[in-house]
Amino acid sequence: MSSHLFDLVLVVGFCFLVHVQNAVSIVDYGAALTKSLLFYEAQRSGKLPTNQRIRWRGDSALSDGKSAGIDLVGGYYDAGDNVKFGFPMAFTVTMLAWSVVEFGPQLQARNELSNALRSIKWGTDYLIKAHPEPNVLYGEVGDGGSDHACWQRPEDMTTPRTVYKIDELHPGADLAGETAAAFAAASIAFRKSNPSYSSQLLNHAKQLFEFARKHTGQYQNSISVAGQFYSSSGYEDELLWAGAWLERATNDRTYLEFIKGSSNSGVTRKMFSWDDKYVGAQLLIAKGILEGKLSGEGKLGEYKNNAEQYICNCIQKGNSNVPKTNGGLLWFLEWDNLQYVTSSSFIITAYARILAATRTKTLRCPAGVVGPHDLIAFARSQVDYILGSNPKKMSYMVGFGPNYPKQVHHRGASIVSIKKDSRAVGCQEGFNAWFHKKAENPNVLEGAVVGVRIRETSTGMQGIITSKQSLPLLIMHLLLGY
Repeated sequence: MSSHLFDLVLVVGFCFLVHVQNAVSIVDYGAALTKSLLFYEAQRSGKLPTNQRIRWRGDSALSDGKSAGIDLVGGYYDAGDNVKFGFPMAFTVTMLAWSVVEFGPQLQARNELSNALRSIKWGTDYLIKAHPEPNVLYGEVGDGGSDHACWQRPEDMTTPRTVYKIDELHPGADLAGETAAAFAAASIAFRKSNPSYSSQLLNHAKQLFEFARKHTGQYQNSISVAGQFYSSSGYEDELLWAGAWLERATNDRTYLEFIKGSSNSGVTRKMFSWDDKYVGAQLLIAKGILEGKLSGEGKLGEYKNNAEQYICNCIQKGNSNVPKTNGGLLWFLEWDNLQYVTSSSFIITAYARILAATRTKTLRCPAGVVGPHDLIAFARSQVDYILGSNPKKMSYMVGFGPNYPKQVHHRGASIVSIKKDSRAVGCQEGFNAWFHKKAENPNVLEGAVVGVRIRETSTGMQGIITSKQSLPLLIMHLLLGY
């Protein structure tokens, strides 16, 4: 698993915590939400709009796709790099859309709904371009190897912009399934504000789901260059995830029957991530059951139970609890742990909202009964840790609070803005003049969440941070729901 996928997952949790924030809270979740959405604008590829708020960025990669006779301009760069990886980008779009679907009123109350929708649309507009035919999907632009060999602003890129695709002869059900989920979730997010666009997105979702269902296989077998960065462990979870989103978007029993007929319910997962979507699919199904729209019997009941057991394990009331550091942070993996912390916090927050809106009101875990307020309190503890309530008294979100990372692993942020110095920065020049420079980034990458490594010592598990961290497109979107 790559360490690049890490920073966009933090956006999706903030809206709900903004909604429940009380007078004694010392954390400004509203400010964190605003900064999180700004990060997406720093990651934009293509021709930037007139309402672009991150002014140190400029137009870039305006010929993407030209070598293959297709327009692939737009989308998002991954982390601090200049590659566009379709698999994690699609997951980011799905989660952004989910945040709007679940927490739209909270976003609206903070005057951030339009910014969130623009962030989604910047991704879906690109994904539409990447899906020119029912059974063709472009999954990568650029090459991670050559990109890592250079340190250049996106505006100066001289590395190859090779394009890679999947089709009937070179399938990738995981990539197609995740992109179908992104389209389906986004279609719900845009249903009220832009119904014609919503219908267009839903049509792409249906086509890609059929493509994924009929032409199975892991996408890195077709796009091998993506494997060393975002290798997929399987495609069954993406098919279930896409089916669950399409069921919610259409109420078509075809997708419900697919969900019920799936050979794998995913059991109780250890984490929810860009590579493992089972928990997300299970929670969507649990939501339908708790709302009275789906039956809680048989396979559907299994999905619900597995989602709830995952939540119980996260909040330390399960049969297989997730370990925690001495400072109270959930510990899933040594590297890039925050992406799993934020994804679990989003799941917990979303489930709390579901409970609060239904008759159930409580979750029965093996170690006790909890309610929505208990779940929100736990999710808040994790977000607060990320935003500075930790042993280091450091905010891991760039630009938030008085003490945050000043030198992050991001090409655009680490090199002087092209708006201030238009001279091109060469491939190796960037390393010598900027990457190795022991100084703060000239551009503040507001809202980015840096990676945290968790190391186990004789006194317990400790969270540590290094001077340069990669910034994946994933952590931000999961903080959006707070």
